[in-house]
Amino acid sequence: MNHFNSIEHSIITKYKKTLFHKLIGAVKDYRLIAPEDRIAVCISGGKDSMLLAKLLQELSRHGDYPFGLEFIVMDPGYHPVNRQKIIDNARLLEIPIRIFDTDIFGTVSRIEKNPCYLCARMRRGYLYQQAQSLGCNKIALGHHFDDVIETILMGMLYGAQVQTMMPRIKSTNFPGMELIRPMYYIREKNILSWARYNRLSFLQCACRFTEQNHQLDGTGTSKRQEIKQLIQQLKKVNPQVEMNIFRSVERVNLSTVIGYYLEGEEHHFLERFEQPKESSS
Repeated sequence: MNHFNSIEHSIITKYKKTLFHKLIGAVKDYRLIAPEDRIAVCISGGKDSMLLAKLLQELSRHGDYPFGLEFIVMDPGYHPVNRQKIIDNARLLEIPIRIFDTDIFGTVSRIEKNPCYLCARMRRGYLYQQAQSLGCNKIALGHHFDDVIETILMGMLYGAQVQTMMPRIKSTNFPGMELIRPMYYIREKNILSWARYNRLSFLQCACRFTEQNHQLDGTGTSKRQEIKQLIQQLKKVNPQVEMNIFRSVERVNLSTVIGYYLEGEEHHFLERFEQPKESSS
């Protein structure tokens, strides 16, 4: 069995339960894919998006209904070596990518305040635009379970808010377009295991701005890495802590929350607390 066949075979054998079945579970639970959808799989060159492409290829071949796939790579100004790495991996994995160029890194490098936020917004806009031009109605991103729970904790500890990375979102700027995250249930450790088992090497972080500024908190540790370390420490005391973090945003009890936002409108518990109760006749 050649390298490519071994990689594909591992997805439906050794990693069927931890990768393929988890993807199917998220697709069904959150209704991420419908018959005749055309999905643009957004590939950054990292392990997550490359695996997402392979999983969706497999699902399109053996799923219950037909849907189309496009594989798009946005080059925001990668170093030529990193761009070639993406091309080589796509060729090895037989992912028919379409590359389009932007100058996002050049633009962001001139911004001092919140460059990562601007970069993310610009990337999302370009991806939606390219996907729509290819006749797609959805874009798929490779965020996984660990990204979700880390985002929950980062929002609480650094953003003073309770929020999560949603499995699907309707675009406000591109009518009829949706963003989906089919790897919502997949654990990062299993993605790493799959890559190592198949002797695959992917981009880590190809952001030139991050390479120069490191996005650090002053101690040599990124905020997300800090959260990863915190979760590992909490697991030593409570092995279920990761799933508990995840479930916490599925079971929000609004009657015990002081305030919340719904569709941009702010609400407070006193709105309900001070309402006179209807007397029974």
